[in-house]
Amino acid sequence: MTVHDFTVRTAEGETVSLGEYAGSYLLIVNVASKCGLTPQYEGLEKLHRDTADRGLRIIGFPCNQFGEQEPGTDAEIQEFCSLTYDVTFPVYGKVEVNGDDADPLFRHLRSAAPGDFGPEHGFLFEHVSKSRPEAIGTDEVKWNFTKFLVDPDGAVVTRFEPTVGPDEIAARLAPLL
Repeated sequence: MTVHDFTVRTAEGETVSLGEYAGSYLLIVNVASKCGLTPQYEGLEKLHRDTADRGLRIIGFPCNQFGEQEPGTDAEIQEFCSLTYDVTFPVYGKVEVNGDDADPLFRHLRSAAPGDFGPEHGFLFEHVSKSRPEAIGTDEVKWNFTKFLVDPDGAVVTRFEPTVGPDEIAARLAPLL
């Protein structure tokens, strides 16, 4: 199974196939609008604008599982993204990324790229160690703005933890695009 085999719900409630991204690299991000990392939207949008014509697509999935930092409706989230960060990449419907109700796409992403989350992630590691110690050492998404890179064939290549920003990702992707 590849990422292209999954369907997702848009913010408007429609279902779309991720197969439409076949042939492009895909950066899948769980996002939130009331998080200390929310300014990453700006960098993600810049990355989107700088690389879309070279084969990278970015898609966001709002999630309210981390400190209830994405409490809005899908419509409110769309408005926030547009007005606050001029986001033009797709931000789909709100999902859960962990637990029994985790979206099947995120179960697949987590399994394919369990991550390597440790003390090198500084403040976020300290925060997660205190607020969600059960997540340490698991494949769970640890916090908002975890990013998964998918290759043009739909295979999960790697996972970028939340502290890895869009500029660093851009540098790592430059040779691929």
